[in-house]
Amino acid sequence: MKKSLDRIDYEILTLLRNNARISNKEIARKVGLAPSTCLVRIRVLQSSGVISGFHAEIDPVNLGVGIQAMIAVRLLRHFKPDVDSFRSHALNLPEVVQLYHVAGPIDFLVHVWARNSDHLRDLAMTAFTSRKEVSHIETELIFEHIRSAEVPSFGES
Repeated sequence: MKKSLDRIDYEILTLLRNNARISNKEIARKVGLAPSTCLVRIRVLQSSGVISGFHAEIDPVNLGVGIQAMIAVRLLRHFKPDVDSFRSHALNLPEVVQLYHVAGPIDFLVHVWARNSDHLRDLAMTAFTSRKEVSHIETELIFEHIRSAEVPSFGES
């Protein structure tokens, strides 16, 4: 059953999305709730699955990442064993940041981090084009990655 969210829930989610380490006391102050009430709301958001986890934001530059790219991958066939095989392979590559299985002329969008253009080229050649289930790839460089600060409400109250 989908939990019905209100304006305060979205404010809490936005605060947590922007800083998962923010204290309950600070969230409560910013949304105008008592800390105990705020904590109950956060626990309900967790138990209902709206909040699925808390994550650290990583600065790729400080890890030695010099280039980011989206690799569009088209499989030879959209056949479940091939999809599963490629998904498993991609998720085991240390350069893969995110993997999207998509509809349309391509089958996957793969967000990767690489040290430099040579590393990206080698990754594309050895990890993607060499796969028997892959028919075509296109690599697009990412100049800037900006995550929205707001949690989309889709017209909810």
